[in-house]
Amino acid sequence: MYAIPLGDDGAELRPLEPWQAEEFLAHMDRGREFIGQFIGLPDVVTDLESSRAYLRSYAEKAATDTGRIHGIRSDGSLVGGVLLRTMDVEQSTAEAGCWLEPSAAGRGLVTRAARVLIDWAVRERGIHRVEWRVSAGNAPSIAVARRLGMRRDGVLRENYLYRGERHDTEIWSVLAPEWQAGRPTS
Repeated sequence: MYAIPLGDDGAELRPLEPWQAEEFLAHMDRGREFIGQFIGLPDVVTDLESSRAYLRSYAEKAATDTGRIHGIRSDGSLVGGVLLRTMDVEQSTAEAGCWLEPSAAGRGLVTRAARVLIDWAVRERGIHRVEWRVSAGNAPSIAVARRLGMRRDGVLRENYLYRGERHDTEIWSVLAPEWQAGRPTS
């Protein structure tokens, strides 16, 4: 398996695969409350079987070229991840996302990891538009979108029912020409 360094601090990006379900579940358990503030991932990954099923769904997406999932590691431990939740090569669009456990917050890991994934999607898979959908209350994720050079396209008002409350979703995006103009070749 490959690892992509995310800087000089020992952080790296690696694919997440079904055989890592136990480690993925332990990671979710460590960050369940923090991660679950704005996204439903901790509500989906609740036991070993659901962890395995979630990672298997992304293995199938990778095999069909419709998505990817990678773990962010710090000092060898899984502390977060980035993904292409959807990827439509024919339409040349993708939706990127992220999560992070609290011990790793504030170090720029998600921004660095998302840059690698978006760069791959644009340069290697020919993706023209990468979206970042985020709860309007998730200031750290909105800050990542800004650091990635994305623009806010708009707000879907109260479109996301999560844990009994309706949330607004902000849509951010970057287009391939914008990305390529602002990013050196990897």
